[in-house]
Amino acid sequence: MNRFLTTSAVLALTTGVAQAEYTLNILHINDLHSRIESINAFDSTCDAEGEAAGECFGGVARLKTYIDGRRAALEGQNLLVLDAGDQFQGSLMYTTYKGEVEAEMSNAIGFDVMAVGNHEFDDGPEALAKFADAADVPIISGNIDVSQSNVLAGKVDDHIILEVGGERIGIVSALATDTPETSSPGPNVIFTPEIEAMQADIDALTEMGVNKIIALTHLGVAADTRLAEGVTGLDLIIGGHSHTLFSNTEEGAMAYPTMVNGVPIVQAYAYSKYVGDMKVVFDDDGNVTSVEGDSILMDASVTPDEAILARVAELAGPIEELKGTVIGEASDVIEGSREVCRAVECAMGNLVADAMLDRVADQGVTIAIQNGGGLRASIDSGEITMGEVLTVLPFQNTLATFEATGETIIAALENGVSEVADGAGRFPQVAGLTYAFDAAAEPGSRVSDVMVGGEPIDPAATYGVVTNNYVRNGGDGYAMFKDAANAYDFGPGLEVVVADYIAAQGGTYSPYTDGRITVK
Repeated sequence: MNRFLTTSAVLALTTGVAQAEYTLNILHINDLHSRIESINAFDSTCDAEGEAAGECFGGVARLKTYIDGRRAALEGQNLLVLDAGDQFQGSLMYTTYKGEVEAEMSNAIGFDVMAVGNHEFDDGPEALAKFADAADVPIISGNIDVSQSNVLAGKVDDHIILEVGGERIGIVSALATDTPETSSPGPNVIFTPEIEAMQADIDALTEMGVNKIIALTHLGVAADTRLAEGVTGLDLIIGGHSHTLFSNTEEGAMAYPTMVNGVPIVQAYAYSKYVGDMKVVFDDDGNVTSVEGDSILMDASVTPDEAILARVAELAGPIEELKGTVIGEASDVIEGSREVCRAVECAMGNLVADAMLDRVADQGVTIAIQNGGGLRASIDSGEITMGEVLTVLPFQNTLATFEATGETIIAALENGVSEVADGAGRFPQVAGLTYAFDAAAEPGSRVSDVMVGGEPIDPAATYGVVTNNYVRNGGDGYAMFKDAANAYDFGPGLEVVVADYIAAQGGTYSPYTDGRITVK
């Protein structure tokens, strides 16, 4: 029997007329990733021309308009506005202001609760602590212990109880346990397994008499599914992290909601492009009897809030000159979406890996490896600006070179394809080598046909490798590189390397794939 049910099946869960019904409206976003300004069809910052043509989506000014409008329409009814994490990282707004703008806009929009996302740790626990001090929103994550952190202690709660319309609503949360590999929480933020931690929080709330419990998670849809199957007492999961679109109108999306083990799960893509808008009805015992709603596209039909728009323009002023610098042209779209670059060879992966290898080829380096999760957007055809490159590569990573044996490189590729089904960011985009993998094989034995310079890789030989400093230091599971020989992590910024490479292409860069990664 299929464990996934559609919305119509949700509505059929009603078992009878309850003594008293309670209706809760919920607006939710996830994975804003610093898209303070509006975005284009490729999820990078939209320009004035695009706005004038009605081709832009999202941005905090549109979020403000939509959420304020729904608050007005639902006046007197029960409403929560929730954020499932990853406010940080992904645009020049974060690169420049390091969370200050995200906190300001969070306050302007008025979220009721925010979950901690893995990227909230990209600049260490200090940046999250600063955000927590500046933002009015309660921040929760139930499977991290911050009590040993001298900067975060007391700033992140396990769960929260909100009184809405005379009823107590419990909100629990969990953060992906691989965050120490994908970000920089440091040694004093202690993680526990998601299901174990969440069940403990649910049990604690239940003992307090709370019978309406919502999970606001930053785990990804696959882990949310496991959560729904592994815990009891949970009424609803509102997720993030995997940037999954749940929609009843968009082709190819998961149903909004999708039922797993009797628990509705939703998510609203990413980058402020959609707002999840749902109505949940509970019976007198706190059981969900119906769920309805959808992810609402924040397109040109939503007029941006003028005051927020003016403030965003003011904040963007100091970085506009840099963003607007034209570095070259693209003859076609440079595909950099997470759906592609975390699963197969992609044109953006080839561009970045080629640029890295080109930069250090004179140092005897023959292999480049770039984690797909480090590529954050596509670039459309036509002029390429520095702002677009920075949107693709927002992490301020530096070029890192080292030496590794063929055996280590094969192990690295195995790590890279080990979680491809979950869309993990460790997927290896490469240059200087080719490889094949079978996603259906057991992790650790998926990679084959590894070739370097047209010859089979020699497990015993030593090769020069270039990557980014995040991967070289063990990020995304690449622990085999942490103690690499002759490592140097302080090369030029990756965005500079890519911009220089594009500029050197004679004016126009032609994106391509060439079969360097084969899926069996």
